[in-house]
Amino acid sequence: MKHKIITVSLACLTFFGWGCDDYLDINQDPNVLSEIPDAKVVLPAAEIGLANQLMGWDFGFGGGFWGQYWTQAYSASQFKSLCEYQETSFGNAYNELTAGVLNDLERMKTVSAESTNKGTYFVAEALSIFTWQIMTDVWGAVPYFEALKGNQGIDSPNFDEGSAIYADLLVRVDALIATDLSGSTLDKNYDFVYAGNLTAWKAFANSLKLKLMMRLSETSTYNNAAVISFIEASNFITSSAKIKGSTWSDGQEGKRHPMREFQEGGANNLSTNVIASKNFLDYLDTNNDPRLDSIFVKTGSAQLGAFVGDFDSSEDSDGNGTDDDSEKYSQPYFKADMDLMIMSTWEINFFIAEAYARAGNNAKAKEFYDLGVEASLAQHGGLANDIITTGYATWVDGTPEAGIKQIAMQKWVANANYQHIESFLERNRTKYPEVNLIDIRKDRADAFTNFPVGSLTISVAGRTKTNAKLPSSPIYPQAVLTRNVNAPAQKVDLLEKVWWNLKAE
Repeated sequence: MKHKIITVSLACLTFFGWGCDDYLDINQDPNVLSEIPDAKVVLPAAEIGLANQLMGWDFGFGGGFWGQYWTQAYSASQFKSLCEYQETSFGNAYNELTAGVLNDLERMKTVSAESTNKGTYFVAEALSIFTWQIMTDVWGAVPYFEALKGNQGIDSPNFDEGSAIYADLLVRVDALIATDLSGSTLDKNYDFVYAGNLTAWKAFANSLKLKLMMRLSETSTYNNAAVISFIEASNFITSSAKIKGSTWSDGQEGKRHPMREFQEGGANNLSTNVIASKNFLDYLDTNNDPRLDSIFVKTGSAQLGAFVGDFDSSEDSDGNGTDDDSEKYSQPYFKADMDLMIMSTWEINFFIAEAYARAGNNAKAKEFYDLGVEASLAQHGGLANDIITTGYATWVDGTPEAGIKQIAMQKWVANANYQHIESFLERNRTKYPEVNLIDIRKDRADAFTNFPVGSLTISVAGRTKTNAKLPSSPIYPQAVLTRNVNAPAQKVDLLEKVWWNLKAE
């Protein structure tokens, strides 16, 4: 039964960036049946659909390039536009998260709302809140209060400001956490994340609230004392919310982890277009981080990364006698049984550590920081924790800001190949890794020799486009704007910040 559900779900959930413009209407979903016998039957598609988008075509590659884990290969061109900071909408992700995932979750909630068994409704609402948080964090203002109401005749829902959406999401998550689940159950055969464990889902709801609270750290509404009180009164996830690697049928096209599909599938989008960023790879290599060889695979004699967005260079930047476009650069590595992450234990432990760091409690900050790094090392196959006992990731007591930086840098590492869009969003919030304004084209030899390890650079090809700034958010999908009479004007470029992105560089 379980294998059959997986097959049907994966057949219906496209891994690729192809899609029909009709799906961009947030209030319509022609692929979902108008009636379902039981809300639980939609849960596998909703869970896998959400996870696929978080590390799929738009967010996986977009977050990978904008988070500077990866850069475009010299010999191909698929993702040049991302490295050039051309206006991109992430339209496939918008499509699938709204007309797909959110519509499915809304239908589940409608069907299960009156049931005395609150298990299915609880999970659907938790995933709905999570998905809305991703939507507004990425695009900013989106249709929310009037969204998903096509059956009520609302075909052009108003766009709502992110601050208003967040305020409502916090109300919703509080109501969810207050839900009495005693006597409720969830069929484990339909829950690919926690196998019907509602205690784990309650911890997920607590973790989701913490994430919402911490995302507001630079706004006037943030209250660190309230965050600490919530932390000390709550239980959080102890195992990551993820689609386990055992779910995939790696030998069958269309049934792999999405990045494995791009790596092994017919188009070879990952294997021919993506190479390691020098910014990230050098940070791992210089610091002897044991995760390096499970994040990247060597294509030459050593691990090697390229300058970000430098795909037009035919010079010899490192002076080794081989031109840049002929070097053998490392490539991302995704195992056949790669887990697909929704929410990780390391991100929650890092959030807790940050709250304590902001409070000046270095002892507690270290405790949860260490747990976060250890969770990441465990995800990479149970690597030794030397980097936090004697290595570069050892916690150093310092100012709150120094603590925030330590945590953010390790979150950047932990999210590689697992949570790219989270890294992009968290970098927008914390401003770590810091950005170095080095202009690589002015003196390539100097740039290579004195490369700012541990900081981001502006893409060589995108530097002029954004006036030497990093992207802040994608533009809106054009179909969303043209079909909604209440839509705002299109964003001018990639520099428009969402409302909570307030910290200065």
